[in-house]
Amino acid sequence: MTASGLREFLADPAGDGRPADPALAKLIEAISDSCRTISYLVSRGALADVLGAAGTGNIQGEEQKKLDVLANEEMVAMARASGVVAAAASEEEEHAVLLSPAAPYLLLFDPLDGSSNVDVNVSIGTIFSVLPSPGEVPPGNIDAVFLQPGRRQIAAGYALYGPQSLLVLSLGSGVVTFTLDPPTGQWVRTAGPARVPEATREFAINMSNMRHWDKPVQDYVAECLAGTGGARGKDFNMRWIASMVADVHRILCRGGVFLYPWDRREPGKPGKLRLMYEGNPMSFLIEQAGGRAFDGCGDILEAVPTGLHQRTSVMLGAKEEVDRLEVLHRSQAAPRT
Repeated sequence: MTASGLREFLADPAGDGRPADPALAKLIEAISDSCRTISYLVSRGALADVLGAAGTGNIQGEEQKKLDVLANEEMVAMARASGVVAAAASEEEEHAVLLSPAAPYLLLFDPLDGSSNVDVNVSIGTIFSVLPSPGEVPPGNIDAVFLQPGRRQIAAGYALYGPQSLLVLSLGSGVVTFTLDPPTGQWVRTAGPARVPEATREFAINMSNMRHWDKPVQDYVAECLAGTGGARGKDFNMRWIASMVADVHRILCRGGVFLYPWDRREPGKPGKLRLMYEGNPMSFLIEQAGGRAFDGCGDILEAVPTGLHQRTSVMLGAKEEVDRLEVLHRSQAAPRT
């Protein structure tokens, strides 16, 4: 593969000689600029006094890190300046903000996923999702225009701030990866199209919560732990980074399955992760790479949101494993208590 930049990719994203919509291309380039800025802030860390708590909380009731606040401000400013975003919604804010009402796109983002890992220098990232705007957005209930199923996403992706800063992107015709070249500030295409193998021997889950899970998830993990002597007939490895961008990126690179299921500690919530900011964009990427995404009831991308900060159970990755999880859930369907 000949190395090329993000702009060259946007000139022919599907490989059919047709460029991306100019407004979408402008938005993706603007997002990449913001991710470059956030990458720089992350790399500076304590040198720029951006580590530690900000002394504030977000709409989720979680303590914000200084970098959460800075990344959120950067993404909102970028969306406003782009001129192609009708309204933007952030995981950090209670309501969406109206920007350019007649513009063609809606932007959702988690400005700094995995920020609990900031202070210990573990990979974190920015997740984004692009939806079509239904027309001129009225100044009243702005949140309502975002309540579209994930299947309607036009683009989704994430930036991963790790040993290298990566931009992983799909416009609906596969998943490609760009690496930030620090001396030039350019995003250079270095991988893709990504393909998630249908079979795997690796799963990612927080095992400390096992006693709280529904029985289908407990049974699935028990099968994996049983190894060659169990029903699956093969040994599994377990990985868990507690940074969704890092866990999903590993799956896109070498396969596996990621689970963050419902559990009994908060029985009134369908899950921990946010459908609009995490579940939908990551499911879009995984499906574009040949994998599956399931929430315990159906495909995540088919879910019709009822609120901007709706939670969801997430099981995504290798098709064979997600199919197995679906079989277990269908055969053991019972009320959650």
